[in-house]
Amino acid sequence: MVSIYGFSAKTLAGHDVSLKQFEGEVLLIVNTASACGFTPQYKGLQHIHEAYAARGFAVLGFPCNQFGGQEPGESREIETFCETQYGVSFPMFEKIDVNGTNAHPLYNFLKSEKSGLLGSAIKWNFTKFLIDRSGQVVGRFAPTTTPESLKEKIEALL
Repeated sequence: MVSIYGFSAKTLAGHDVSLKQFEGEVLLIVNTASACGFTPQYKGLQHIHEAYAARGFAVLGFPCNQFGGQEPGESREIETFCETQYGVSFPMFEKIDVNGTNAHPLYNFLKSEKSGLLGSAIKWNFTKFLIDRSGQVVGRFAPTTTPESLKEKIEALL
């Protein structure tokens, strides 16, 4: 069975991380941006990360600059922004593409597992994928879906 555990990504600090290290956890994977109308969702993402971390839950953030150029910064700038503006402590990864020929392999997998309104393409920043403890994609949520509104779905998987 294919799962997210076969993928890896670089952290904002440039370290390779195998997603296998999250095996057994419930995850919310989100493509983020620092200058988007949805950027305040970082607050909600941090809140649910803190609320459920002890029960085996984590948010994973993947900055992306493909939508309106709303994530123009380099890794250090992104990290500083997330920490100082929203107190982000959940894992953040290097900026990636989520659509097109250079899309990160993890996102190609996520999109193939759960399509959205535009087929498999990611529509905008802050599209969310909910992953169960076995590494399977169990939900895809639009950018307008707030992190707080996912609490019931997260709790059902914990």
